[in-house]
Amino acid sequence: MAVVLPAVVEELLSEMAAAVQESARSTGSRLKFLFGSSATQALDLVDRQSITLISSPSGRHVYQVLGSSGKTYTCLASCHYCSCPAFAFSVLRKSDSILCKHLLAVYLSQVMRTCQQLSVSDKQLTDILLMEKKQEA
Repeated sequence: MAVVLPAVVEELLSEMAAAVQESARSTGSRLKFLFGSSATQALDLVDRQSITLISSPSGRHVYQVLGSSGKTYTCLASCHYCSCPAFAFSVLRKSDSILCKHLLAVYLSQVMRTCQQLSVSDKQLTDILLMEKKQEA
């Protein structure tokens, strides 16, 4: 079963894609309305080119986001997951937020086409994910 972003988020991201393609003004105020201060922080991560799309030959891919603290977080856009503590607490546990700033930065960088690209072997991608799991423990 596929997980779907709330319709309002999908609509906003779709509007952003159209705005970027037409060189229109940013929809920053709407982002801030929906995501609060996370929107500004996510846009800062995008501006700093902190998002890397890591792809393997098998078609699997993950995003890594270099956070403002210098720590790298793994995001799985396909299932709307981030390894940061804010995602676990504010999104999953308390349901205070729809997304953390790292995952929002991933979606924004997809729309803006500003992701860094890195191709690795399937084993390297597995090692990246296992290393992330060990760091969480």
